[in-house]
Amino acid sequence: MTDGTAPESLADLSIEEFVAAMPQGMGKLNETMGIEITEISRDHIVATMPVAGNTQPYGLLHGGASVVLAETLGSIGSAIHAYPDKIAVGVDINATHHRSATSGIVTGVATPIHRGRTMAAFEIVISNEEGKRVCTSRITCALIPADRA
Repeated sequence: MTDGTAPESLADLSIEEFVAAMPQGMGKLNETMGIEITEISRDHIVATMPVAGNTQPYGLLHGGASVVLAETLGSIGSAIHAYPDKIAVGVDINATHHRSATSGIVTGVATPIHRGRTMAAFEIVISNEEGKRVCTSRITCALIPADRA
């Protein structure tokens, strides 16, 4: 928050305030890949990523790029749930790639599957500009005391 007080929830922050509150902003990898957060709330997190610059040798969106987008979104959702006493650390992620993308922008939407005391899990659906599902991912984060980080 701009007045120097801690927010009640990270979801109460604007996207700009949220990114500024992170120890390293969006992080170098997210910046390099062109990931941009477009919505943050307790119940869903949305971000976009260009296909260009994130492809494998055949010109298709790299599966690892989809996983980076998914991990970013699921980690943000878990961090929102964990705040203020805990932080989220990823312990498991998987992805199923349904179709390729060769151009344009993909959009990821993370929604909670489970929000507990020690674990949080999110499903992330990544779609192309036509709204067709490109990838489905699931991430599980451990929630650890903030003073242990």
